[in-house]
Formats: sequence, C-alpha cells, structure tokens
Amino acid sequence: MPRRFFRKFAFKRHNMSQQWFMSPFRHLLHDHRLWGISRRWVVPAFALGLFIAFLPFPGHTVTAALLALGLRVNIPVAALATWVSNPATMVPMYYFAYQLGSNLLGVPEQPFGFELSIDWVTHTFVNIWQPMLLGCVLLGTSAALFGYLALDGLWRYSIADYKTQKRKQRNSSD
Repeated sequence: MPRRFFRKFAFKRHNMSQQWFMSPFRHLLHDHRLWGISRRWVVPAFALGLFIAFLPFPGHTVTAALLALGLRVNIPVAALATWVSNPATMVPMYYFAYQLGSNLLGVPEQPFGFELSIDWVTHTFVNIWQPMLLGCVLLGTSAALFGYLALDGLWRYSIADYKTQKRKQRNSSD
C-alpha cells in the first residue's frame, strides 16, 4: 500500500533533470535512490522532512531537498514531509517547543506573540532563541523517530499483508 501511494506522487527523474534550475545538480540526479519508491529510501526521507519541519528557520523544503540529496534518500518525500510545518501549525509547534525548552533549561517563560517580521526577530526572538531552539530540536527528533517507526511499521505490515493475500490466492486456486 505505501509503495503504491507514493508512486502516485513520484517525480520522473528524467523530467526533473531537464529543468533549467536543476542544471548544477544534473550529474547527481541519476541516482535511483533519490527518486525510487522503496522502503529503504522513502522512510528515512520522511523522517528527515519531519525533523526539518520543526526547525525555526525559513526554507524548509529547499533545506530538506538538499539534505536528501546529500544523504541519498528520496528527495520528493523529504521535501513534502516538511509541509507539516505550515501557517496553521507553525505557531502551536513553536510555542510548544519554546515551553518545552524553557522548562528543560529552567528559564522563566516570557509571554510572546509569534509573527513573521524583522521587528519580532530583533526584539523577541533574540531573547527566546535558546529554549525555542532546544525545544525545536527535541520535538523534531521525536517527530522524526515516531514518523520513521510508524511509516516503517506500516510499510512492513503492508508487505506482510500483501504476501498473505497472495499466499491465500495461491492456496485457494490449488
């Protein structure tokens, strides 16, 4: 089931390598691990994307794609998994990360509002970056570990179920 699901959204390696913006990476894009739909390359890419999604900096998709290229895992899955962090989920994710980090560091929590502006970064973020970054790394690691285990388990269960169905069909036809 997971293989068929991911195959629907798979990019074609040849089509991607012909794009003008991919010319600096064209020689790297011929590796089948970067585009293949296999548990060995999709599951780590999913975990990588989840980890990157929790980090408090812009450009999650590009960062995940470049890291997936370097780690030789599926690029589209890593890039799409970062979309867990979107405008609807970003504020709760970062607020919970800040609370977790401040509790672990023993720093008193400061009330703050989250907004994407230079003023917020220069006045508020400079005071809360340490607990927020610690919380983001811990939550990202937890999400990546949970995502890895969940998708790997789902994939293995799906393969076992598929093999069981095939075995039943083969035995019933005899």
